[in-house]
Amino acid sequence: MESAIPLIIIAVILVAAALSAIRIVPQARAYNIERFGRYIRTLDPGLNFIIPGVDRVNTKFDLREQVFSSRPQPVITEDNLVVNIDTVLYYQVTQPKAAAYEVANYIQAIDQLTVTTLRNVIGSMDLERTLTSREEINTRLRGVLDETTGKWGIRINRVEIKAIDPPPTIKEAMEKQMRADRDKRAAILHAEGERQSRILKAEGARQQAILEAQGDQQAAILRADGEAQAIERVFQAVHANNADAKLLAYKYLETLPSLAEGEGNNTFWVIPGELTEAVKNVSQAFAGEAAASTPSTEKAADEGADSGPAQITGPDPAGSSSARAAAQAAEAAERAVADARDDVRRAGAGLGTPEPRDGE
Repeated sequence: MESAIPLIIIAVILVAAALSAIRIVPQARAYNIERFGRYIRTLDPGLNFIIPGVDRVNTKFDLREQVFSSRPQPVITEDNLVVNIDTVLYYQVTQPKAAAYEVANYIQAIDQLTVTTLRNVIGSMDLERTLTSREEINTRLRGVLDETTGKWGIRINRVEIKAIDPPPTIKEAMEKQMRADRDKRAAILHAEGERQSRILKAEGARQQAILEAQGDQQAAILRADGEAQAIERVFQAVHANNADAKLLAYKYLETLPSLAEGEGNNTFWVIPGELTEAVKNVSQAFAGEAAASTPSTEKAADEGADSGPAQITGPDPAGSSSARAAAQAAEAAERAVADARDDVRRAGAGLGTPEPRDGE
């Protein structure tokens, strides 16, 4: 039994040494191995063997893409305004040896490099450009960081500006400006609406006026055509019935009063020169009827003288009444002509509307 104890101890030591020589590296991981304090190699994912007691694992790296969010950093813009900018970095370790031996703490180095680069970039921009040029800032940051961190075995995949916080006074001024811009746009839109409304109303009124004018034109044309047809029919009827001068003169006198009618009191109208001739024709017409009745009376008297002794007869009432009627008609026509001429002279002299006379 005493001789078996050393064998058991030696077996345990060998088993422990064998187990310590085995290293299993997970996927997307990398281990740096040092032998007596000097870098030897980097273990890849899977089963790996090292010399126990001689080789040791110095650093372990995660090869997956990682996210680093920096604290808000105060940055001064070109127009001397202090803004706090918060950035987010997406990086990946590509060379574990360089990440372990080229820089002591690559996270801190990336953070400080991001701050200095960000201040250089923002320092060449004013506030308005800073707020509206995030893509440009991201591209410039990524270019500088990727170039510098390449020798550290770090690759910067993306750089994003998470927040840009201007001072409170600047925020208030920006809010006022935004409200003013919104009010301005609202006023412009309202004015455009009013303008379009007035234009449409004007177009509608224009179309209405055009349509009304066209309607009035068509109505006037139809009325003129109707009057023309009426005049033509009257003219044809007069010629077809062979109206004599007496009838035409009577109609002529009958139409004269309508010349003075109208809404205006200062209407100037002229009595044609043929009025006297028309009055004469009417007077002659009535006188001719009276003369036609007188010879018949005289002829009856002559026949009575031839047949026998003369008989005394009184005047013919019918003949005398016809003569008196003709004379009265002629006098009335002449008075009407004289009164009409006086009214014309008064109207021309500005005396106003003629006063009605007795018998009118």
